[in-house]
Amino acid sequence: MSSDIKLTAVRGIPEIRPGDDVGAAIVRAVQNMSMKLSDGDIIVVAQKVISKSEGRLVNLESVKPSEFALEISAKQNRDPRLIEVILNESANIIRMDEHVLITETKHGFICANAGVDRSNVSGVDCVSLLPVSPDDSALLLKTRLAELTNAGVAVIITDTFGRPWREGLTNVAIGISGMLPLKDMRGKLDDHGKQLSATVLAVADELAAASGLLMKKTSRIPVVIIRGYYFEHGDGKSKELIRAKERDLFR
Repeated sequence: MSSDIKLTAVRGIPEIRPGDDVGAAIVRAVQNMSMKLSDGDIIVVAQKVISKSEGRLVNLESVKPSEFALEISAKQNRDPRLIEVILNESANIIRMDEHVLITETKHGFICANAGVDRSNVSGVDCVSLLPVSPDDSALLLKTRLAELTNAGVAVIITDTFGRPWREGLTNVAIGISGMLPLKDMRGKLDDHGKQLSATVLAVADELAAASGLLMKKTSRIPVVIIRGYYFEHGDGKSKELIRAKERDLFR
């Protein structure tokens, strides 16, 4: 078994618009790089590409802010229309001060601004939202790639989140298909013969974070192929990575 993992940036993917076939765009770009997808590849895709293809875009000119949005925007000196969109995408507000709005999305993710983002979206007043069901989006893309290439791949959809107690952003997995997101090492022995009791590795997040080294924010590389990582196949879901409220000490 190889101990090498290779990450390849997929270049040449055009600007994605609502209704575009993301799977076909990926396959064309890969072929133009004189490559092809293979069984066991992990295709990591930036959320923004999926959201655009699914039409998860909002023009702020169409948004009428509520009184609560106006109240928050006055405290944070932000566009009240943007605040209204964030509130609409949120199940709960977790933390808020003069600068930051941390919410729980309807998916259960804890992140800034419910994942609503202005970056890499055309139009001054246009923002993108997270996919309605990122796991379903990942499954659809995995299925489409299999139709086009006959390759059995896994798919991870990523977004950039902050983390408690740590500065900076990192890519995390918000949508998964074809692999298990966690690797449970409990009960196994370490190199000194001691039994592991709490080690559960978030492999989908680790792979997502690795892809971020190539994606960046301004590189126009929304897709990365990871080859050589021998993952556990299965019907994994991103919700497995969300810590239950009763065990979440950060809330």
